[in-house]
Amino acid sequence: MTQRFNVQPLQPHISVLSEEGVKAIHKATLEILEETGVEMQDPQGRELLLEAGARESDGRLKIPEKLVDEALSSAPSLIPIYDRLGNLAMPLELGNVFFGSGSDTNFTFDLMTGERRRTTTQDVENLARLCDGLDNIDFVMSMGNPSDVPPDDLYVHAFIRMIRGSVKPNVYVTKDRKDMEDIYRIAVAVAGGEDALREKPFFLHYAEPISPLLIPEESLQKIIFCAEKGIPACYPPSPNTGGGGPISLAGAVALGNAECLVGLIMSQLTRRGTPFLYGMNTAAMDMKTAIVSYGSPEWSLGMAAWTDLARFYNLPSWGFGGASDSKLVDAQAGLEATFSIMSAFLSRCTLVHDVGYLEFGSTSSAEMLVIADEIIRMTRFLVNGIAINDKTLALDAIARVRPGGGFLADNHTLENWKWAQWTPKVIDRKLYHSWVEAGSKDMFVRANDVAREVLEKHELLPLQGEVEAVIADVLAERADAHQ
Repeated sequence: MTQRFNVQPLQPHISVLSEEGVKAIHKATLEILEETGVEMQDPQGRELLLEAGARESDGRLKIPEKLVDEALSSAPSLIPIYDRLGNLAMPLELGNVFFGSGSDTNFTFDLMTGERRRTTTQDVENLARLCDGLDNIDFVMSMGNPSDVPPDDLYVHAFIRMIRGSVKPNVYVTKDRKDMEDIYRIAVAVAGGEDALREKPFFLHYAEPISPLLIPEESLQKIIFCAEKGIPACYPPSPNTGGGGPISLAGAVALGNAECLVGLIMSQLTRRGTPFLYGMNTAAMDMKTAIVSYGSPEWSLGMAAWTDLARFYNLPSWGFGGASDSKLVDAQAGLEATFSIMSAFLSRCTLVHDVGYLEFGSTSSAEMLVIADEIIRMTRFLVNGIAINDKTLALDAIARVRPGGGFLADNHTLENWKWAQWTPKVIDRKLYHSWVEAGSKDMFVRANDVAREVLEKHELLPLQGEVEAVIADVLAERADAHQ
C-alpha cells in the first residue's frame, strides 16, 4: 500500500533571546573579558593565558576576543558519554536532553523511617542504584556528602559508591588534584586502560569558578587535569542574581558567560579539542532569606538564555531541573520540579542536573527522584510532538466506525494503544473507592513504594574484581596518609 502521509513531528521549544539579544550578550561578555578581566590565582593558568596573548593590568588578566574565537572553534560540538560497560549512553549535543541527580547534599530523607538525617556512603550507593533503575534518569551524581568518612576523602568515596551503585554515566566532583588523580586511577581500571577511557569516557567532571570573576587555582587545575587526560568537563559559574551576579538576569548571564568561557579557553589552551560542556547556574539569591533558591524561575529563564548562547556557540549545554526549595515532598516540590523540568525540555538544554533535590540543594530524597522521573516521562511525551502518518491518522478506522459507536474495540486501538497513549506509573487514576481499597496512598507513599521496590529488585552488574582491588589500594593509601 502506498504511503499517503508522513510528516515528522514538530518538537516544541522555546528561545528567550532574539538573535540581536544573543549578539548583545556575547558582545558584553567580550567587554567583560577584555576590559574588566578576571583574577587568575593559578600560576599555570596565568602563564598559559599570557603566552596566548592575554595582558595583565591592575592585578587582573584581560583576555582578548581572539582567544574566545579560537577556543570556540576548537571545542567539539558533540561529547559522546558512555556507561561504565562501554555502551554509548549520552551523546551530548544540541537538541538532546538528558536528566540526572545532583551532588553534595548534606542531608537525606531516610527511605525506611522518613527521618531527615546526615548522608552516608550507603545513601550515595542506594540513590545511585535507584537512579540506575529509573528509566528517565540518564546519569548519576552523588546526591550527598557522606558524613561517615574523613572529610578529605568524601568525594573519592562518593565516586566509588556511584560506580558500585550504577552503570549509568556519572558527573563527579572533587576537592583537589589528589582526588582527581585517585578517581582517574579507578576510572582507568573500570575502562580497561587509559586509551580505553579516553575513547569511551563514562564520566564528566564538574568544577566551577567563584563568581564574580575569580578563577581559583584549585578549580582551574581540575580543568587542566581533565584536558590533559581527555576527560570531558564543565566549568559552570554561579552568578546567582543578587549574590555572585548582578540582580538583573541579563547582567548575570553576561557575567556567567564570561566566567564559563574562561574555563573553555583554558581547556583548549591545554589541549585543543578537549570536550567541554558549556553553561552556568543563575538561581536567585532571595532578598528576604539570603538563600540561593533552587525553585526560582530566574534559574530556568537564565537556562533558556544560556542555551540560546550555546546554540550560537554550537556547544552542548549544562542545565538544571527537578529540584525544589520545599523542605518536604509536597505540592510546592511538585510545582517547582515540574516547572524546571518543563523549562529544561523546552529550552533543549543538554545535561540537566539536580533532579531530586529539596531544601535549596541541602537535602536529597528518593521519593522526589521517583516523582521527578514521572514528570520527565510525562514532559517528554509532550515535547516529542505529534507524528502524522498513515498509522496515526487512522483513516481506515475512522472509515469503518459506526457513528456514535466509538473506537474502544477497533483493531487500530488494540494494535496501537500501548504506544499511542501515555501511561502513568506513579500518578493514580483509580476510582475513589478503588483508591481507598488500595490503601488510600498519596503520591509520596506511592513514590516511597516504588523506590523501595527498585532497591530491592533492580539487578546491577557489579564491578570487576580488578577494579575493587584498585579501589582497595587507593583507600588504603589515603588511610595511611591520615595517620
